[in-house]
Amino acid sequence: MYSQKTRSIEVTVKPMYLDDQSSPSDDHYVWAYWVRIENQGSETVQLRSRYWHITDAAGRIQEVRGAGVIGEQPILQPGQSFEYTSGTPLPTPSGIMLGRYEMESEQGERFEIDIPAFSLDSPYQEKLIN
Repeated sequence: MYSQKTRSIEVTVKPMYLDDQSSPSDDHYVWAYWVRIENQGSETVQLRSRYWHITDAAGRIQEVRGAGVIGEQPILQPGQSFEYTSGTPLPTPSGIMLGRYEMESEQGERFEIDIPAFSLDSPYQEKLIN
């Protein structure tokens, strides 16, 4: 698992390779990722938007922007958390994702929190040590 805390909001991510949805012979590899966003601060916040930066093993970059996550813009009071699962395909057996969420406080202040960088690795890929 990968975790990062920004402004008392902790984001934890756990990627999982989806063998049943992947087809290595067709250069199609799929991962799910579970995300937990926990408000450890003292103010109520709402997740407004997301940004993902996805890089495959060939160095190709995808950028994904959108409102909320999985169709929701959750409100997190102090001590509350929100969890969801999503996924991404790649044309290579490995890659890396990172990103950020735009949050809004009850006072209308918008700020960004980091999503930790996490590795996407097929269990069938030969491991290379650099």
